[in-house]
Amino acid sequence: MPGTPFIKMHGLGNDFVVLDARTRPLALDEEQVRAVADRRTGVGCDQLILLEPPRDRAAEVFMRIRNADGGEVEACGNATRCVADLLMRESGRRRTIIETGAGLLEAKSAGAEGVSVDMGPARLDWREVPLAKATDTLHVALSRGPLADPVCTGMGNPHATFFVADAGAVDLPTLGPLLEHDPLFPERANIGVAQVLAPDRLRLRVWERGAGITLACGTGACAALVAAHRRGLTARSATVIADGGPLGITWREDGHVIMTGPAAVSFTGTLPPALLG
Repeated sequence: MPGTPFIKMHGLGNDFVVLDARTRPLALDEEQVRAVADRRTGVGCDQLILLEPPRDRAAEVFMRIRNADGGEVEACGNATRCVADLLMRESGRRRTIIETGAGLLEAKSAGAEGVSVDMGPARLDWREVPLAKATDTLHVALSRGPLADPVCTGMGNPHATFFVADAGAVDLPTLGPLLEHDPLFPERANIGVAQVLAPDRLRLRVWERGAGITLACGTGACAALVAAHRRGLTARSATVIADGGPLGITWREDGHVIMTGPAAVSFTGTLPPALLG
């Protein structure tokens, strides 16, 4: 029985195993996803990405996103850049549209800067994040240890951004999972700690639901910039510096958030049938 080809990609160290299911359907259960994502006995990744035929005729592909714990999520900014880079290299075009659980995302080549993706409008209403109860998303009554008063933002997935004096000093491995599972978040949440370095520069660390701490989080960077601007801490454009490197984020006047950054292929290979059970 032949194996399943894969491409290992990353955006600033946020890494993915990409499987092409456009011509051969692949239905993976949570245990199989966890097996592939395991960094000791599998390939290792933060998310597994399935490329499937699009439902919307405007799109080239439907991008299905599975976290390392096997669960499915709607959005992943770094994965969107990686998939867009693959599609544009395949077609020779400088623009593509990707369908996700969060809607259609338009991506364009940004030359030496990598790929720019229109991540759609930031969702600011508590129902759209979503939160479990009516809440002012600019100042949310939520705290754990030294973290308090986050801004909550929907970027196709839920985010809570806490502003801190030193992002590197926060015990995110301990606080992240506690906050991710807080009852305020019916779909759990990605937890960001952001440090304002300048009006056009943020430092960010993110605990991603279902994946843990990642070297970069594209939707988290978008949420952090939106949160910082809403608080009057930054301009509408800023460089957001993750552990894996910088992303350029702009919150346009029309509400859409544009993310620009690199995409890279690490290696290719074949998943053995035994790995998928």
